[in-house]
Order: sequence, then C-alpha cells, then structure tokens
Amino acid sequence: MPANQPSTLQLELLKEAKLAELLSDPLDLRLEASGVLAKDGIFYVIFDNSPDIGRIDGGLARDAAGNRLIRQELGHGAGYEDIAHDWTAERFYILVEALPHPGGGFMAKVQEHDERGGYLSDAWLDFPLDRPNKGLEGLACVQRAGRTHLLGLCEGNRCRAGAEGRRPGGGRIQVFARGSRRWDHLGTIRLPESLWFEDYSSLAVADDRIAVVSQASSALWVGRFSPSSWELADQGTTYGFPLDGEGRTVYCTVEGVSWVAADQVVVVSDKAKAGSQHKRCRAKDQSIHVFALPGAAP
Repeated sequence: MPANQPSTLQLELLKEAKLAELLSDPLDLRLEASGVLAKDGIFYVIFDNSPDIGRIDGGLARDAAGNRLIRQELGHGAGYEDIAHDWTAERFYILVEALPHPGGGFMAKVQEHDERGGYLSDAWLDFPLDRPNKGLEGLACVQRAGRTHLLGLCEGNRCRAGAEGRRPGGGRIQVFARGSRRWDHLGTIRLPESLWFEDYSSLAVADDRIAVVSQASSALWVGRFSPSSWELADQGTTYGFPLDGEGRTVYCTVEGVSWVAADQVVVVSDKAKAGSQHKRCRAKDQSIHVFALPGAAP
C-alpha cells in the first residue's frame, strides 16, 4: 500500500491490453491515453498527444474488426483530457484541459462531435483556472430536468495547483449547463473531505452512481448522488488499484474511467514518465483495463 494511504478494498482485474496492440498503427508509437467512454459495447479512447479517437471492441480482442483510430482533421489538435456522451443529442463531448481565454486567464474548452466522431464545434466552460497545465481533467454528461449538464472535475484539490492542490480533502466538480455561446457555470460539487486523493484525473456518472479516479493515489472512489440533486448521498467507497507482489504501485498512470456496469469500470493509463516514475510502471502504461468492484451490486 502506498505511503500515507489508508487500507482500502482492491479492484479486481478482469482484462487488460496495451493500446498499441489493439490500435496497431506504425504512425502512432506513443498512445498517451487520457480518457475513455464505454458505449454500446465499444470503448472510445482519447489521447493527450493526438487528436484521433480510438475505437476498441469491449472484449479487448486484438483482431476485432472494429478496432481503429477515428482520424480528426479539425479541432484543437492535442491536449485532450476526457470524453463524455450525450445520448439525447447523439453527441460526444471532448474536454481540453485549459487554454488562454480572450478575456484573460485560462479556461477549459469542450469540443462537440457527432456520433461518428466528426468534429462539429467547440465552446468555453465558464470557470477560471489557475494555469494551462492544471485545469479540468474529467468530464461527464448528465441529464437533469430535461436539461443537459456537463460535470468538470478539477485536477487539483480546491481547484488549485501547487502544494495547495496536493493537500487532500478538497475534491471539486464544477457543474455547467449550455448557454447561448458557452457552457455556463451553475455550481460546485464538493467531494467528501475524508477523501485522501492527492489529485483527480477522471470521473464517470451513470444513473446516480459517480466514479472518480486519482493517478497520484492510484485509487478509485465511488459514490452516489441523492435523487434529483447534486448532493452526495454518503461518503462513498474507495478502491485501490492492484499492487505487485511486494505491495508496490504498478498502476501509476491511470487517467480515464467509465462505467461498464454497476459493478465494473473501464480505465485507461497514460505513458509512464521517464525519470520521475519507476520502470515497473511501464508494464501497465499506455493500456486499457477492465476492473470489477468487489462487493458492488451487479
């Protein structure tokens, strides 16, 4: 168990694969996965270092006919952090962490894509950010009272960078609704103060279930919303990613998460950082993984 982390339940690995084996393409030697979406038995993966969208069969079979990269000619081009889907409008939303805003400072942006993955438009998420590399890391689309909402997860605690952002107990999710030219900020969801995550890298919402993943803490938190509100029903449950035989972290670069079922999630991992992360982290990096949540109702 990593230092300074309380004992947690451990996720059960069901299957995993290297993304390069599923999306074999000599032009893409690095697949820095940053977000994943499970939809109709398919996993859609986005990357920090590429504009293209990965389409992967849910069985993670290397020879599945549908596995491919959906090429993108339009849009921001790189720096994508997460992907969400709006079933009412048949749209994908892709999050760009933070960009310089014409009015000063930085804000995140969301690109809108059609059901085939084609770029349509983009719009700002109206929430000021500290700096370009510490912004919104996770994105979920939720329908409430006939209105489409986007939930944006701050990377740092209290939506701050630096030491303050690494101090646990300040997880924040920003709530947005579509305005005439941008996504208007409606409010903030506070994650439990007892949650000990050092950072936050993705979130997923299905029905009243919410999942939040942390890369630095190599863990997943699962909670529930109270009916028809943005209030959390309880303190939730925290699950650790599996450790190696010596109790060391091996899932060092977990980034995206999406619900597969009430007791299963799919997660993707970024490229391990040379020099700052142990070489054992490479075994699980640039990969896609499916986990079961022990004790969760199927």
